[in-house]
Amino acid sequence: MPAATQLVLGADRGGQPVGQLLRLANRHGLVAGATGTGKTVTLQRLVEEFSDAGVAVFAADVKGDLCGLGAAGAPQGKVAERIASMPWLEHRPTAYPVTLWDIHGQSGHPLRTTLSEMGPLLLGALLELTDSQQAALYAAFKVADREGLLLLDLKDLKALLAYLKSNPAVLGDDAALFTTASAQALLRRLSSLEQQGAEALFGEPALQLEDILQPDRDGRGRIHLLDASRLVHEAPKVYATFLLWLLAELFEQLPERGDADKPLLALFFDEAHLLFADTPKALQERLEQVVRLIRSKGVGVYFVTQSPSDLPDDVLAQLGLRIQHGLRAFTTREQKSLRAVADGFRPNPSIDTLATLTELGIGEALVGTLEDKGTPAMVRRVAIAPPQSRIGPLNEGERAALIRQSPLAGRYDKPIDRESAYELLTARIAQASVEAAAQQQSKASPAGGIGDLLGGLAGQVMKSAVRQAANQLGRQLVRGLLGSLLGSKRR
Repeated sequence: MPAATQLVLGADRGGQPVGQLLRLANRHGLVAGATGTGKTVTLQRLVEEFSDAGVAVFAADVKGDLCGLGAAGAPQGKVAERIASMPWLEHRPTAYPVTLWDIHGQSGHPLRTTLSEMGPLLLGALLELTDSQQAALYAAFKVADREGLLLLDLKDLKALLAYLKSNPAVLGDDAALFTTASAQALLRRLSSLEQQGAEALFGEPALQLEDILQPDRDGRGRIHLLDASRLVHEAPKVYATFLLWLLAELFEQLPERGDADKPLLALFFDEAHLLFADTPKALQERLEQVVRLIRSKGVGVYFVTQSPSDLPDDVLAQLGLRIQHGLRAFTTREQKSLRAVADGFRPNPSIDTLATLTELGIGEALVGTLEDKGTPAMVRRVAIAPPQSRIGPLNEGERAALIRQSPLAGRYDKPIDRESAYELLTARIAQASVEAAAQQQSKASPAGGIGDLLGGLAGQVMKSAVRQAANQLGRQLVRGLLGSLLGSKRR
């Protein structure tokens, strides 16, 4: 069977198949439309086409029903009628190779990264810091790099902040950036993040990019689904920040591929407006740059949202595939937005694009693809081909079976807490306490000298000092948090 050369989406009004050339699929894309117009089924169809072509997929399952990719479909009713209307369509009910992920580790493998990998820019956006707080966070990360302190999870960063409050000399030239007020504000933000359950995102074993790029045994691309059905509502900033981190990591780690027959990976970002909502200007500019350049590394980025206006113009200008489901326009503002959507397609003399946008039925879309040379093709009205997998979610038993049978089973499930900033700073504080006790005893003893002290102190006293020193950091953190909660001046 010859290798696929395009991603087949459906059929135009003349019954001819419509698709995007696979070698141009790294030019990114958009799936948009009002609620209930068929975006999820279109997304499912597109993901299947990538998998069949041997392209790995990472997608956010926002509504919880995209996981139906892991079970074979059973077409009936209107779905069966749509299949029958496309005689050229080779439709075989099929289950696809799916790996399930969940930040909380409940409905999929635990999904983690580390604070060091995320870095201060993305972490600052997640915490919604002011400029002065962001500067303090940069100073803390700078010390961690200089001192060889790994920041793996939230307790590592909290330990570092508490240590720098008590030892400002460690900051060197950056001491002016790290004030008590900024440190307390950072601790408050971290506490708020913990209350959202975000501490589960940070730690080890962290996600390894090579694990999401490995094909299935039959050559199909594996489909990695992040269960975001709760996350997107309870902690939308955590959801958006993780996706931005993943995009940045791919850009930094993957080598240049140049022109290739197909992408290496396709990323699908549902609820895409969250990626750009209240995003600091510096981060948005960085994101736009990454989207522009990452296609040369074989990554196609596909945004899923209700309206193209949810995305910045600089991002919209880079999209090669546009799939626009029906829109509703009741207000003047909505009508203006509708015209902007219509103007985003290359006109087709046989289609009134503006009028068609409000006439599209469920499972229909206006589609703009790229021609062979990469120029936009004329817009076409397309009936989307049904997916071969199940339309609808898996039940709990089916999800559990997929997790057990996953090639990554056991690799990420058990957390690891290796030596990092928390342990190193705890030991440093303990050592400082012992030395301080030695100095005090030396001054009080006629014999003097730390050697005499260590030789003369009872072992029981020594153990007590070490225990107290080891617990000192924990007490400092509690005092810092309670102080901020009980009326310290907010920054």
